[in-house]
Amino acid sequence: MNFVRSVFIILFLFLGVYTHAQEVLYSPYENFDLKGGDFSVVGYTGGRYYTYRSSPQGYFLDAYNDNMEKEATVLLDFFPSKIYQTKFIAYPDKIIVLYQAVESNKIVQYAALLDATGRLKARPIQLDNVKTGILGPTKTYFSSAISEDKKLIVIFSAKDKGKTFTLDAKFINDSLAILHRTHATYSADNDIAHGEPMVGNDGNMYIPVYTDVGGKSYSDQVWLLTLPQSANKFNDHALNLDNIYAGNLYMKVDNANKRVYAGGFYADKKNGSYSGVLYAWYDIGSETFQNKRAIPFDSDMMSAAGHGHRRPFDEYQVKQLIVKNDGGFVLIAESSFITLRSSYAPGFGYYSYYYGPYMNTTVREYHFDDIMALSYDSNGNREWNALVPKEQYSQEDGGLFSSYALLNTGGTLGFLFNDFDSYHSRIQLATLDAQGKVNTHSFSPEGNDNPDWLPRSGKQVTGRAMMIPCLHKKQICFAKIVF
Repeated sequence: MNFVRSVFIILFLFLGVYTHAQEVLYSPYENFDLKGGDFSVVGYTGGRYYTYRSSPQGYFLDAYNDNMEKEATVLLDFFPSKIYQTKFIAYPDKIIVLYQAVESNKIVQYAALLDATGRLKARPIQLDNVKTGILGPTKTYFSSAISEDKKLIVIFSAKDKGKTFTLDAKFINDSLAILHRTHATYSADNDIAHGEPMVGNDGNMYIPVYTDVGGKSYSDQVWLLTLPQSANKFNDHALNLDNIYAGNLYMKVDNANKRVYAGGFYADKKNGSYSGVLYAWYDIGSETFQNKRAIPFDSDMMSAAGHGHRRPFDEYQVKQLIVKNDGGFVLIAESSFITLRSSYAPGFGYYSYYYGPYMNTTVREYHFDDIMALSYDSNGNREWNALVPKEQYSQEDGGLFSSYALLNTGGTLGFLFNDFDSYHSRIQLATLDAQGKVNTHSFSPEGNDNPDWLPRSGKQVTGRAMMIPCLHKKQICFAKIVF
């Protein structure tokens, strides 16, 4: 099987500065229509790299060797005719696929276990189903949370209705045995909303919930709900805000230290701009929040983030919270927002031809700009802040070509992204070392007719390798980058 290989050399930071070669290997092209197809990076299993693609001809897993030469294509012929959503979990010796199918007027959630060659090991299991409206599927019906060790998977439906939060969930192990079913509710004194549910290696679920106030939907109350694997009732643990308002709060389980970290922004007024960073951690053993800090932005941070704007952090969204070995963390946020434009006064995006937005009377414009990284020690003291400049503008694509892929080597963070405007685009790699130093390099890997990369759809597949989907007209390939 023919493949295209390009090698380019850039400086890469890893606990210091040294020269390292980034190797880019492209898979062969496959026919693909973005408007009617689906794709994802599956991961590294059984000594092969797997990707997924769908088309009117069927649903496929493609297996590649280290050189991205295709060794096999597996037809997922057990999939029903119409798939709504898919999610793959790669293990060293197997693959689990979670998929939702449209069957008559229902969405049905399935799970299937594949061996290291992508072959079905046993009949798929049906986990849940729900009726859709007369217009068919229109939203997310089922979601999943996976423990860090991948031994526990929770399939759930979470709903906010007025003052009540409801969770219906099934706990399964990595052999797809159903361990527990649960139905739990929680009520607050005002309208309630929930954040991203998490599951720890301990088998417990952790779910942030909050009540909103003001025109900017800041939170005046925040709780962490805990749900043991065998329980049907939440335990609630309040994060005392002390008359400030939380915004864009992100939580992450730290299994090693038995904590749940919380990081985000806060405002002093319910309709004001962000004033600083909100930090705390929840101790799983004592079931209490500890070391809560509200850390004001200083002038250096405001200047770095704002480019002269008076309210520089208001467009930033927290994307990741990376816990360090010493108990500190790095908070990563990205500036992003959506605008609307009449198609009679159109702008033009570099990737607009994939979607043809000018058939609509109103065009949604997606803006993804700078990345900010903030490092704090275990006591919540800021160590450094770093800015990765970028500018991304697209239309009617959900930001598919925008944002970034994150590579974490343990000592260095790598941000891979398209830096583009209406007429030009280039691939950038920004590396951030343990001292907060940023080094950005532009590169143009040759081969495969210079396809359009989709970094935000990429996945880190090994300690130093990442796979990125790439499009070229009505074709798809995958780039493996070895750092």
